[in-house]
Amino acid sequence: MTTTPTTRRAPTTHTLEVPGATLAYDVRRNDATTEPPLVLIGTPMGASGFDTLSGYFSDRTVVTYDPRGTERSTISDQALEVTPEVHADDVHRLIEEIGGGPVDLFASSGGAINALALVARHPEDVRTVVAHEPPNFAFLPDRKEALAVVQDIQKTYQEGGLSPAMAKFMAVVSHQGPFPADFVDRPAPDPAMFGMPTEDDGSRDDSLMKAFIVKGTAFEPDIEALRAAPTRVVLAVGAESEGILARRGGEAIAERLGSHAVIFPSGHAGFMDGEYGQTGEPEAFAAKLREVLAGA
Repeated sequence: MTTTPTTRRAPTTHTLEVPGATLAYDVRRNDATTEPPLVLIGTPMGASGFDTLSGYFSDRTVVTYDPRGTERSTISDQALEVTPEVHADDVHRLIEEIGGGPVDLFASSGGAINALALVARHPEDVRTVVAHEPPNFAFLPDRKEALAVVQDIQKTYQEGGLSPAMAKFMAVVSHQGPFPADFVDRPAPDPAMFGMPTEDDGSRDDSLMKAFIVKGTAFEPDIEALRAAPTRVVLAVGAESEGILARRGGEAIAERLGSHAVIFPSGHAGFMDGEYGQTGEPEAFAAKLREVLAGA
């Protein structure tokens, strides 16, 4: 069964107190379903990035949330380093809050990295995880060069603020192929090219840039724990993402698990229909996700 976005349900919004943060999450409830909740997560993307995708699963209860430090979710302990393990424990507490697992979990981008940490730490939480395009270089042959690249982004953030760091980030996530040793020496992209302000507002509290840009991309998934978990682990990559870090990372993790990454329609934003100004092929993407969750 494939529903359409015209069946979108208005979510109910809730908050959850976790160590060092307050999380905002949304529930689109279907009390008639016999399936477990479908939880959709990203990082740094918040719940609003899944508005369209949620509409294709009106036959299930769908839960989305804003990761700590993103959109409606706030951080009270700025000294706490935000790592995949921290995000994983947040999602674990969220799953407990909505009634406990196992749930089905679709996780995209940094959320996919966090989802793999979650399954390793709390395998009872998840029945099937679809980890879509984790921008992770832990198992790539150019991991040393990639680490230098993300460390440079973090340094740029600390020295110049969010806009120049995000401009470099955008160049990195769209880079094709392995990172050469001289990548950090190339001219920095102009933030204005991406519609970003050029002034530094002085803030240094962005959770992505403070820690996750390095801790997330360099995070090494616990392959043995993932293999031992009762969870069905599916790595997913975009048909249009050939050569970029997110697809390369997903393929490398799948290989370590002894499997192959499943090809999904479109690219990194394949499930979106205008969210954050990005549009993929959401109907085809949702159909593929439904197929994969069903075990096909």
